[in-house]
Amino acid sequence: MRPIITLLTDFGTADGYVAEMKGVILSLAPEATLVDVSHDVTAHDVECGRLAVARYWRRFPPGAVHLAIVDPGVGSARAALAVQSDGRLLVGPDNGVLSPALLMPGARVVALPVPPSAAPTFHGRDVFAPAAAALASGTPLDALGAPHDAPVVRRTPEPRRAADGAIEGLVISVDRFGNAITNCLGVRGGTVQVGDAVLPVVRTYADALPGTLVALCGSTGLIEVAVRDGSAARELGLSRGSPVTYRPARPAR
Repeated sequence: MRPIITLLTDFGTADGYVAEMKGVILSLAPEATLVDVSHDVTAHDVECGRLAVARYWRRFPPGAVHLAIVDPGVGSARAALAVQSDGRLLVGPDNGVLSPALLMPGARVVALPVPPSAAPTFHGRDVFAPAAAALASGTPLDALGAPHDAPVVRRTPEPRRAADGAIEGLVISVDRFGNAITNCLGVRGGTVQVGDAVLPVVRTYADALPGTLVALCGSTGLIEVAVRDGSAARELGLSRGSPVTYRPARPAR
C-alpha cells in the first residue's frame, strides 16, 4: 500500500503555499498519496484546527501520516513536533493542534530540529513537510528528533451538570453550514436552550420544516444547534463560547 500523507492547513489555495509543501513531499517521497483534508481552517485558529484533527485522524488506516499546520507562532520558540499515536503519525507545531493524538495512551513525541536554512516564516515547507515525507518513507520517529516530554495540550471544556439535572455547556465550533456544535454529549430527545429559544432535540435535519430551529445529536455524538436549510449561528448570533443548556428527556415511568 502506498503511504498516505494528509494535509490540513489554514493556508488557503490561492497563494501556492500548499503547492510548495506538496513539491517538497513528493520530491522526498514520490510514492506517497497526498490527501487534502482542508486548507480552509480559519486563519490562525488553532482551536479550529484541533477540532478538525479530532474528527479525522483515526479514520485513516494505521501508518497514515497527518500533516497539520495552523501555526501563528511560526519562527518563535515553540517546538516543532512529530507524534506517533494509535498506529498513526502526525507532524505539526507544538501549540495544541495535535492534541487529539497527544491525549491517547502511549503517544510518543519528538521535537524536530529546525535547520538553519529554514525560512522562519514557513516551517510548513522547510521543517514539517520533510518530516512527513521521512515518516511516510519509513524513517523511525526517534530518528527525527529528541523526545519532547511536555507538549502543549488543548482540551474541550467539560460541561457542568446543574442542580436540576440540566447540562450547562457552550458552543465549541461553528461549521460551514452555520451549525453550532456544543460540548454536550447528547442522546435522542430532550431540549436545548439558547438564550430565550428552547429547541427540541430531533433525530436529523429532515425532521424539521425548512427554516425551523432545532437541536440534534451530530455525527461526533455532540449536541448541535441548527436551522433546517439555514444558519443557526447567523440567526441566533452564536459563536464559540456561546452558552447553551441541554435538558435530557426524562425517562418514562
